[in-house]
Amino acid sequence: MTDGHYYDRHDLGRFPEIGQHAPELAKKFFDWYGAVFRDGALTAREKSLIALGVAHAVRCPYCIDAYTQDALSKGCDVEQLTETVHVASAIQGGAALVHGIQMRKVADHVGM
Repeated sequence: MTDGHYYDRHDLGRFPEIGQHAPELAKKFFDWYGAVFRDGALTAREKSLIALGVAHAVRCPYCIDAYTQDALSKGCDVEQLTETVHVASAIQGGAALVHGIQMRKVADHVGM
């Protein structure tokens, strides 16, 4: 830890170490991960923006750092990055609200 923070942005560079005790599994993961982010039906740039939105939704600071840099390197601007974060936030907020239906089902069942 540095400066009292759990996440240290420099630790992201150590990610390959995850395969130290399971090299075969790590290789399979990194091969698959690389293939996922290549151009396909979606461009690598589009995938980078999706990854940035997901990174915010799952609250992964390493992923946020990595995909902010990746999207910028692929020609995205801060306005596009910000809009991506708003899309992720809207989905997160909508998901919380739609779960209110579950609350209402339980409340209706209990008879309140």
